[in-house]
Amino acid sequence: QVPLVESGGGLVQAGGSLRLSCAASGRTFSRPVMGWFRQAPGKEREFVAAITRSGGSTYYLDSVKGRFTISRDNAKNTVYLQMNSLKPEDTAVYYCAARNWVGFPTKSDEYDYWGQGTQVTVSS
Repeated sequence: QVPLVESGGGLVQAGGSLRLSCAASGRTFSRPVMGWFRQAPGKEREFVAAITRSGGSTYYLDSVKGRFTISRDNAKNTVYLQMNSLKPEDTAVYYCAARNWVGFPTKSDEYDYWGQGTQVTVSS
């Protein structure tokens, strides 16, 4: 069973919006922290945002602050990433991740569960 399944990616013009969803199994969704990463061609996987199990704390990459919002619906076992004012440099495969420990590390190897990713392409 795939622990995390992303959806919602697509092609959008610069300035547009997309909402990504990450559906998780109950056990995976109950992890202390869930987050979003992205990876552009030829680049390392980059932290984007994270949220605690309660939803009370969030953390963002500086370049997406004010444009992206991470949230979760605990009744649906789903984490969201609302992305507004998208820029061509936001183009990447976006991955959902979950972590077994508290804290907001930004290194991908600090996360224990991963989805398969969803492509986001922002045209100029």
